[in-house]
Amino acid sequence: MEPILASLQETQVITLVAVLILLFLWESIQPFYAYFSGSFKDRGKHAFRNMVIGILNGLMVSLVFVGLWLTASLWADEARFGIMHWLQDGFGIPGWLHAVGAILLLDLWTYTWHRMNHEIPFFWRFHSVHHSDNKMDVTTASRFHLGEIFFSSLFRIPLIALFGVYLWELVLYEILMFAVVQFHHANVGLPEKYDRILRSVIVTPNMHRVHHSRWQPETDSNYSSLFSFWDRIARTFRINPKPETIRLGLDEFDREEDQTVKGMMQTPLKKPK
Repeated sequence: MEPILASLQETQVITLVAVLILLFLWESIQPFYAYFSGSFKDRGKHAFRNMVIGILNGLMVSLVFVGLWLTASLWADEARFGIMHWLQDGFGIPGWLHAVGAILLLDLWTYTWHRMNHEIPFFWRFHSVHHSDNKMDVTTASRFHLGEIFFSSLFRIPLIALFGVYLWELVLYEILMFAVVQFHHANVGLPEKYDRILRSVIVTPNMHRVHHSRWQPETDSNYSSLFSFWDRIARTFRINPKPETIRLGLDEFDREEDQTVKGMMQTPLKKPK
């Protein structure tokens, strides 16, 4: 198990970096929005700020939570506790189905958690850092307040046990999920035909741009991260036939100081309008 886990963790880092570079190059060659046109300096500053936030989050998760997730996973395995373990022991489901079930449960939780971040004002204070990016690109996928990642990681501890998830299944889910999250935040465009086909299964750029709209009925839709069907099941799916007209960001956080690392860290402390 340990060699598999180590291999998956290495794959996770390689995949994250490779997808980031590929999408960054795609954005450079053929951007969907032209807000960085002719200004590589502005684009570099924007990317640097977002990646600093992402690196801080990664360090916190690695130093504080990975060990706790492993403990919860090992306990659930030894006690044969959790939904997927009960299904495996009670119905003899194969290992591959255990993994598929674990990934679906984790993605359903991600949908639920994302929706909670919009509907509960306390959590929105932190999540608004992600939505305040008015120049969304692939680096926006790493732009989450430390507080949001802290609570998300904390809630995962009991859920790993409740779902009966092996840690390697969690790492596999994160590889798949974050690759798609980078893709649908990227400043790239697909022909509508291909975007429509893809979004029948996964979240696509045109689907997620709606979620980053300044117009609240659009903002409060399309909460899925990996698989798009949760929004259809929960009736929160929405599409804009003219994605190029969507205005990204949040009106109350358009100042330059709000886009700095310091400004992003202070965002939850500001009184909502």
